[in-house]
Amino acid sequence: MNLPLPKLGNPVIRQKSTPVPPAEINTPAFQKFIDDLIDTMHANEGVGIAAVQVGRPRSVFVVESQGNLRYPGAPDIPLLVFINPEVEFTTKEEEKDWEGCLSVPGLRGLVPRYKSLRVKALDRTGKSFQFEADGFFARVIQHEWAHLQGKVYLDFMKGMETLTFLDEYAKFWAK
Repeated sequence: MNLPLPKLGNPVIRQKSTPVPPAEINTPAFQKFIDDLIDTMHANEGVGIAAVQVGRPRSVFVVESQGNLRYPGAPDIPLLVFINPEVEFTTKEEEKDWEGCLSVPGLRGLVPRYKSLRVKALDRTGKSFQFEADGFFARVIQHEWAHLQGKVYLDFMKGMETLTFLDEYAKFWAK
């Protein structure tokens, strides 16, 4: 089911997410919520979405990038579910790239993010996993993890000079 998307300005977007108790993960209600989160990401052409973006400040997000129309040059990322993720940056080196957000529709901005990270989380079955990511994959994880802290990409921009509407981005900035 495609869930409603509160937008920036709705107080829920700025709420810090609460951890998901491990005993809740395999319940039918939570599994349906994960499916709904995935459906919502797909329906809105996102490459990631956090639970808080559908009005539920819980520590869970999903990512996937395979032929995404909003990010046509993005590398393929398999569908992954991150529950109670912990992120550790493995470099202090940053790179800027364009980001948009389903909670801030119609805009893009250049956002500095760390180039690489290590993430540890529970998958949708409650099993622990960890791996390192870099580049676009690391950027998507940082973007979604920030939502769990009550932050949006605008909070990480060094200034608003590159903030642009999508139609202007397509004309002047798209690669």
